[in-house]
Amino acid sequence: MTFTKITRGRYATGCLLLALFLSGCGDELTSEKYCRLQARFTFSPVSSVAQVYAACNSMGQWCSVTATGSQFIFADTRGSTPVNRTQSAQYTGFYMGLSGFLVGLPNLPEMGSDRPIVTCYDLACRNCYEEAHVTKRLELLPAGQARCPKCQRTYDLNNQGLVSQGDAGRALYRYRVSYISNTLVINNR
Repeated sequence: MTFTKITRGRYATGCLLLALFLSGCGDELTSEKYCRLQARFTFSPVSSVAQVYAACNSMGQWCSVTATGSQFIFADTRGSTPVNRTQSAQYTGFYMGLSGFLVGLPNLPEMGSDRPIVTCYDLACRNCYEEAHVTKRLELLPAGQARCPKCQRTYDLNNQGLVSQGDAGRALYRYRVSYISNTLVINNR
């Protein structure tokens, strides 16, 4: 056996191991990026509600989405719009995470991306939930910020939901979301 054949064999084995390692890391990073809480919500047409339309189409704009007995409430820092649930939404069911959703288009793209994409976080303070099982709803603030009235942490929605003020803590729970053809779909399963 020549030195070249041994070197090529080791090189091929090394490449294979590196590929397996990197593919495993990708799955781990993806599973850490999105929480495992159940979330399912579909809304269309997005253009019918100013708050959610601005949040999905204007960088740095965010809105909260909550549900009452018969309505979905879309709210931003300027006001709110109640929308009666459609018959199809009632029959297909929905899961609003812990407290509802924060939906928006960050003003900066994530690392490794060339443009911002619509993003969704849980409306509950993750740190209060994990420390005391309290599902305290966050208050939406201007400039892509959300604050917990209980622990006083402020989260930067434009920077992956990280804590920007207050005690150190974990970033907000994040859900998978798509916004295509005037339809917003949040589905974490």
